[in-house]
Amino acid sequence: MATTADRPHKTVHASTVARDTTRVQAFSDGVFAIAITLLILEIKVPRPASPSEPFSLLQSLLGLWPSYFAYVLRFVTIGIYWARHHYIFMLYQRTDYVFKLLNLLFLMWISFLPFPTDVLATYLSDSAHHDPLTQQTAVTFYAIGLFLPAASRTLMWLYASRARRLVDPRLEEGFMRRITTVYVGTVVLYASAVLVSLVDYRLGLAVCVGLTLVYLLPPRAPVYVRKSA
Repeated sequence: MATTADRPHKTVHASTVARDTTRVQAFSDGVFAIAITLLILEIKVPRPASPSEPFSLLQSLLGLWPSYFAYVLRFVTIGIYWARHHYIFMLYQRTDYVFKLLNLLFLMWISFLPFPTDVLATYLSDSAHHDPLTQQTAVTFYAIGLFLPAASRTLMWLYASRARRLVDPRLEEGFMRRITTVYVGTVVLYASAVLVSLVDYRLGLAVCVGLTLVYLLPPRAPVYVRKSA
């Protein structure tokens, strides 16, 4: 009869339960880098329609200003999300399977974001050729494009911070509550921008642009619990 000592023991490594966030962040940085690099490919070199027609390269380049506007807007928006993503990862100490899936969901919406931004720049730039309903649709679609990564990022934080599941245990409770308030508030504001754009697309766009400008400000430095003497 085999005794307990004769049975093979299973070795459980700590790394299989909680892994460092370095690889997740490196993968995320790669997705951000590709998303930003591909933005310039949306701007096409102007070419004459036919050799017989008059062609002005200067006028054609100036006529691409909606594409330039879309490029800057997409670059700034994705750049802000990258900077904030890098900041919040300083507060995560571990990862798990669910967290990685939530991060993939966030990156999926980041990769999708250039499309609604391009739609906005295309259909909002020339009011003479587009009716108000078309412009309203473009702004609403853009607001939804901003809402989705904000919502998925908030889900990541709520999951990781619940009962300090994955965050640095030294973080001060009040600091964590402030981050939760900011993230949830951002989602609410983007959701309100979607609803407001259905009534007045200019006001909805103002909310989206205002939030982008606010997030240009540097975030608060992490606050840690002080050790007692």
